[in-house]
Amino acid sequence: MAEGPSRQQAAPVAPRDVAGTGSRLAWLDVLRGVAALAVVFDHLSDYVLQAVRHIVYQWFNPGNYGVFVFFMISGYIVPASLERKGSVRTFWVSRLFRLYPLYLLAVGLAVFLAMVHLGGLRGEGSGPETSILSQLLMMSNVLDGKNLPLVVWSLSYEMVFYLLLTALFAARIHRRSSWYALAFAAAAVAIGGFLPQAYFTHTLNASRLVALAADALVLAGLALAVARRGVPRMVGAALAALVAVTLLAFNGSWIWPWEALSILALMFTGTVLYRAEQGQYPWNRAIPVAVAVFAMAIAAGIWHSRAWGMSAAAEGTWERTWFLSLVLAGATFAFGMAFRHLRWPRAATWLGLISYSLYLLHPLLVEVYYNVPWLARHHPFALQVLLAATCLAVIIGISSVTYLLVERPMQDLGRRVARWADATFGPDRVPARGPVSEPILACPATD
Repeated sequence: MAEGPSRQQAAPVAPRDVAGTGSRLAWLDVLRGVAALAVVFDHLSDYVLQAVRHIVYQWFNPGNYGVFVFFMISGYIVPASLERKGSVRTFWVSRLFRLYPLYLLAVGLAVFLAMVHLGGLRGEGSGPETSILSQLLMMSNVLDGKNLPLVVWSLSYEMVFYLLLTALFAARIHRRSSWYALAFAAAAVAIGGFLPQAYFTHTLNASRLVALAADALVLAGLALAVARRGVPRMVGAALAALVAVTLLAFNGSWIWPWEALSILALMFTGTVLYRAEQGQYPWNRAIPVAVAVFAMAIAAGIWHSRAWGMSAAAEGTWERTWFLSLVLAGATFAFGMAFRHLRWPRAATWLGLISYSLYLLHPLLVEVYYNVPWLARHHPFALQVLLAATCLAVIIGISSVTYLLVERPMQDLGRRVARWADATFGPDRVPARGPVSEPILACPATD
């Protein structure tokens, strides 16, 4: 279960509290469910169905595939949520109550399993203060954290996107999504292979200090962005976003800078497609932007991975899986958009609703599986299929319970807190400026 270039799973955005099989956004729930199952297979197949895993990984990487689908969904839906609310405060209250309760539960369960010898702390026990500081803001992967559970690394890039989005929204330049998508993709190709990993942590040799300073600056910036208005809000949001993007570019740990930049490019590509679907941006420009971003992400991976010094056979396999994972993820998202008006089966949308629980909690079940001696042995293929199906059923059952008892009630509480804040401190809407459509690429001066 080591982290590395072949272990890329993305945290799904915590889903809406109500799924409708005929809902306008039900297709996103279906895509979340598909991506979540790909991530589960990626981890579980380390111990069961290894023969199937070997065949699959000759062609594409389910973990990478899950990354790309999940992050495009985030790019599609999160900016829409912020713009619909029109309130920085309400947006962050929503993020807090959607993400943190289950996140804290997952971390707590991981610690408990380690205490009863059914899991491990992944090195976090060697520096608990640093661990707490690095995971406090869900930014462990850019603050030298060890990621507990292991999948929380991807929350770091969700958080960077949220902070950057807040700054763009506060400055009222958030509708230039096509520019941001292309800029991050171009940066992934041009400089992504030359940026350092964990630069501040290694240079200063003080992980705790770097994490403490980063937390303090981000929290101070967020406090200004949420509590103030006008220029103080823009300054605070810009400070938090600048720290986040700097950490992403210079202090990421186990994924490479070009991968991190590609992730942001894919997120903004999701936003471009949302704007096209809403009629804010022409499809005849949105589609070429998306194709260009995917092409540059493919080029970045193939070019920069050659610095790893792999054998010719390993390099060929890696390039093939990187290419096909991106292409299949893009095709999956395109398929979902093309059939977004269909009525989807309840079971498929339910998997999307519980996908955040499924994503965060399934590594804990895999840890238990690994630490039970009988289960960790090699089994006949038929028994492996039965074990895999049982594990999947158990984790879906557990995730359904945590969604109903933790996620949904906390989302409801978040809405009540947001209404209370509006009633107590007054509405907090950022005034609109300029036309609602995204500026056309050929006219950069257009607002």
